[in-house]
Amino acid sequence: MLSIVMSVFALFGIAQAKAVTQTVPVPAALNFTMNSLDGKPVNLGKYQGNVVLMVNVASQCGYTPQYEGLQELHKRYAARGLRLLGFPSNDFGYQEPGTNQEIADFCKKNYGVQFDMFSKIDVVGTTKAPLYQFLTSSKTDPKFAGEVEWNFEKFLIGRDGQIIARFKSPVEPLSKEITSAIESALAVR
Repeated sequence: MLSIVMSVFALFGIAQAKAVTQTVPVPAALNFTMNSLDGKPVNLGKYQGNVVLMVNVASQCGYTPQYEGLQELHKRYAARGLRLLGFPSNDFGYQEPGTNQEIADFCKKNYGVQFDMFSKIDVVGTTKAPLYQFLTSSKTDPKFAGEVEWNFEKFLIGRDGQIIARFKSPVEPLSKEITSAIESALAVR
């Protein structure tokens, strides 16, 4: 039956529609696989098309209460396309000594964290995670390059996968500076 229909289409010069699938390349800032707190690999490409705020976090830092603001950002903007990614690090003052399970328990119990958290990584030094090599390199991120200086530095990635802002540790998640940048990024389609 299908061959008859195709023959009729050909007879009358009706072009056959072909399914065209285009794969959009994953932006470089999201072209990494990281492990979740439970050890499962997560391809960051799954966040493509969203606005992403990446934060190196620690549970025994003076900035640890920023988890509360980060969780509020998640609640406020997730439905509009903001994704928060927390990357625990023990690089600064050994302020994240716990295991991945201890980190997960701490975040849930103390701050009700529901945004995506990843396994502990290094964000500075010779063992710096490739993601943070990318985020801090002057070759790949000339506008916002430079070593992470402390816990709770934040990198904002636009829907197009470009790094559009960087916020130092003292900048609170709910500050006008961060919320305005997030809202501007979310407005871009």
